[in-house]
Amino acid sequence: MIGSQAEREITLGFSPCPNDTFIFYALAQGKVKIPGVALKTLIRDVEELNSLVFQGNLDVSKISFHTLGYILDSYVLLDVGAALGKGCGPLLVTVPGRDLPDIRQVLVPGIHTTATLLLRIFYPHIEDLVVMRYDEIMPAVASGKGEAGLIIHEGRFTYSSYGLVALADLGELWEKETGLPIPLGGIVAKRSLGLENIKAIQEAISKSLEYSQGHFQEAWPFIEEHAQEMEKEVAKKHISLYVNEYTASLGREGREAVTRLLELAKERSILPLSSYSPFLDAGGG
Repeated sequence: MIGSQAEREITLGFSPCPNDTFIFYALAQGKVKIPGVALKTLIRDVEELNSLVFQGNLDVSKISFHTLGYILDSYVLLDVGAALGKGCGPLLVTVPGRDLPDIRQVLVPGIHTTATLLLRIFYPHIEDLVVMRYDEIMPAVASGKGEAGLIIHEGRFTYSSYGLVALADLGELWEKETGLPIPLGGIVAKRSLGLENIKAIQEAISKSLEYSQGHFQEAWPFIEEHAQEMEKEVAKKHISLYVNEYTASLGREGREAVTRLLELAKERSILPLSSYSPFLDAGGG
């Protein structure tokens, strides 16, 4: 097991979004432990996590599937903890009166987010991408600081309250083209940890997810603390949408979705070619 002689520090990064704090509550609070590991958790916006993983600064982390395509030589995708689904993709929003063909500038939640990858796949004519923290995009578009915004997470439940309208549902476009759930983000671990250790981490994440599923009321204060004043009902909707069968295990369909996304991006020369499989049981350890 990891660190049999002494506890080894493992860094774990996840986002403040309710689906992630729900999944990792038990691990972060010591309700579930990894034998021989002193776990150091870091809660950051997903684009910050993408950047930290690019630099190799986290052992285990939530990342965007867009980012996965760049780091396969050093990280492997875990089977648990992913955000995939149907009817849960990013939305392209703007103020009333603007039409999609006229949009040339979009505020995006990060260059390496899956949302931005999907925008580049489906609307390659939109080249002026301005990075902004995801929770600042809707107010910025509403106040005229951007022609349109690409919104993720709970934004799909709240954009109308800013007087915005949806120009496109990128998840819907993905589903029509592929028939697959949209792969948004997943959990990766450094290949250098070794197969046995990565499997122990994966099992612990599974147990943490199961703990929250049986102790929601206990987990809620932790979720609420990081949910940036999100209303409880919105947070519940967020969790029910993004924590689903694919979170417990990618399964055949989830793996197919991840593979197809990476293939599409490579075909359009957005992602580099790689000889590494994303998946743990395909030589990922």
